[in-house]
Amino acid sequence: MRLTTKGRYAVTAMLDLAFHSQTKPVTLTDIAARQTISLSYLEQLFARLRRANMVKGIRGPGGGYTLAGKACDINIADIIAAVDEPIDATKCGGESNCQNEKACLTHDLWMGLSEQIRDYLKGITLAHLLEKHRVQEIVKRQEQDALQVIEIHRQTKSITNLNDLL
Repeated sequence: MRLTTKGRYAVTAMLDLAFHSQTKPVTLTDIAARQTISLSYLEQLFARLRRANMVKGIRGPGGGYTLAGKACDINIADIIAAVDEPIDATKCGGESNCQNEKACLTHDLWMGLSEQIRDYLKGITLAHLLEKHRVQEIVKRQEQDALQVIEIHRQTKSITNLNDLL
C-alpha cells in the first residue's frame, strides 16, 4: 500500500486547520504557505473535504475554513477516504479478482493488512495529534518560517517599488 500525496496533503492540511482554526477561520493561502502545498491543489482537496462535511467555509473579511466538527471526532482514515484515497494493500482493490478473476494466494494476507491499517488510522483523531508535543513544536517552527517568507516578500516588493520610482 502506498499513500499518495493526495492523502498525505489532506491529513497535513486538516491538522494545520485543526490547530490554527481554534481562534479564527484559516485561509487556504495560509495553509499553503505553512505546509508548502500548492494553493490550487489545496482548493481541490478542500472541495472534497467540504463535500464530506469535514470542513466548512466562512465567507467575507476574516473568512476562511474551520473544522465542521470537533477535532476529537475526525479520524485520519475518514480524512483519507474523503479525498478518495483508498487504504488498500491488495493488488485487486479488495475485489478478490487478483489472479484470473479469482483471489490470489496472498489475497487474505493483504486484506488483513489493509484492515489493520484502516483500524489504526481510524483510532487516531486530529485531537490526538494536536496533543503531541512534537506537533506543537513543528507548528511554532512553521509559523516562524512563514513569517520569514512573508518578510522577504515584503522587502522584495519594497525594493521593486523603489526601483520603479527611480
